[in-house]
Amino acid sequence: MSNFLFIQLLLISLAGLGVCNGEKYSRDDFPPNFVFGSGTSAYQVEGATNEDGRTPSIWDTFAHAGRAGGATGDIACDHYNKYKEDVKLMADMGLEAYRFSISWSRLIPNGRGPVNPKGLQFYNNLINELLSYGIQPHVSLFNFDLPQALEDEYGGWVSQKIVRDFTVYADVCFREFGDRVQYWSTVNEPNVYLIGGYDAGDTPPQRCSPPFGKINCTRGNSSIEPYMAAHHILLAHASTVKLYRKNYQEKQHGFIGLCIYTFFYIPFTDSKEDALATQRANDFLIGWFLDPLIFGDYPRIMKENAGSRIPSFTKAESKLVKGAFDFIGVIHYMAIHVSDKSSNLALKHRDYNADSATTLVDIDLLTSLEVSITPWTLEGVLEYLKQVYGNPPIFIYENGQRMLHNSSVEDTPRVKYMEAYIEGVLNAMRNGSNTRGYFTWSFLDAFELFDAFESSFGLYYVDIEDPDLKRYPKLSAHWYSDFLKGKTVGSDPEGLGEFDRNVLFTSK
Repeated sequence: MSNFLFIQLLLISLAGLGVCNGEKYSRDDFPPNFVFGSGTSAYQVEGATNEDGRTPSIWDTFAHAGRAGGATGDIACDHYNKYKEDVKLMADMGLEAYRFSISWSRLIPNGRGPVNPKGLQFYNNLINELLSYGIQPHVSLFNFDLPQALEDEYGGWVSQKIVRDFTVYADVCFREFGDRVQYWSTVNEPNVYLIGGYDAGDTPPQRCSPPFGKINCTRGNSSIEPYMAAHHILLAHASTVKLYRKNYQEKQHGFIGLCIYTFFYIPFTDSKEDALATQRANDFLIGWFLDPLIFGDYPRIMKENAGSRIPSFTKAESKLVKGAFDFIGVIHYMAIHVSDKSSNLALKHRDYNADSATTLVDIDLLTSLEVSITPWTLEGVLEYLKQVYGNPPIFIYENGQRMLHNSSVEDTPRVKYMEAYIEGVLNAMRNGSNTRGYFTWSFLDAFELFDAFESSFGLYYVDIEDPDLKRYPKLSAHWYSDFLKGKTVGSDPEGLGEFDRNVLFTSK
């Protein structure tokens, strides 16, 4: 089937999926073993960056260079010291699972070598606290925070040395925590991490080269480093999965996967050129990682457009990577329209974004505060993964609404967003999607990558002006709690008016 025809058929098939229009549903409409949770990541909530032996990561360096408006995660939400309070809030809400990441430089300060006892104790304490309330831990090993020591020593992910160091780090985590953690993801949204960190240079570790970088590039190569780093991430991931399956999985009965960022791409016009551009965009964002994991090699169009700049898998590497997952983690917020720009391919010196030969338009997350509520786009992503990649087990590990960070807890737009997207997940599952869990982003108002605490996704407001960083439940926390405890939702799509009034009245 041609790419053009496939995109057309996919869009047509979506017209037949369930339409999210406020139909009633409840927790009981999902399978009992389906899990609902929320998540954070280490640098965004832990704080205590200079406490108990932790050393800087590349995210520390990025923040201290002023890339988040002068703010840093040095304190963040102080989850390091307030984890018991936070887990109690999760339990009171009825949260079934909590996804968090481990700070590599807190656990192994030099990136390799001796384990930090204090870091080990913290994660043991956090896991035990979660389990004491029956909350399932889901752990990510890497979320934008490579130890700065490894970046300084050999360039981090651009060097194949990282494969061994990451695998050894993962081995420590499996050995120390795997008796209680059953769900592991290796690298969080590597596609976005690489585009931002190695092509545009506007996220850690800020590597890029003129004229492609969006900042003043002082190191890196936008033409080749995104592909090099991606190759090493895939090899590190596959090496880690091999280790886990060989030494731990049978005894610990756990599962391991990789998490990817997804847009739902839509052709900007009904032209054949834009349909083909949409398929290229999918290949360059999703296929970059899923094609190797499912089929053992990069997408054909990537190899054609990038040429010798994209590494080739050896037969042994292809065999190692293919099938190296138990589930795929999906991160999704919105749709993007795609327009053909194949003239980019004529550039003499290309970067990653030029290789995709597309233009992405109407990016809500970058041009407006709140994301449009279009839950059929998440259905579309799940349908795409079902049709193209054989319907792998999926956990939706991030989905949420961006809003201004302020003291108002009346986050009705977030409630509407969650209500619609959870219904979208239910529709996708009824259409055959192999989705196993849904996690909101985020549990707390976390330190966000570009604007720190200017915006927020949290179910709980964190008062960063309060020395005690007091937490306050938002309307969304109450709504999610009611849903998790069995209340039927989705019957008031326009205003959630009675719910608003009841919660705000009883909260005062």
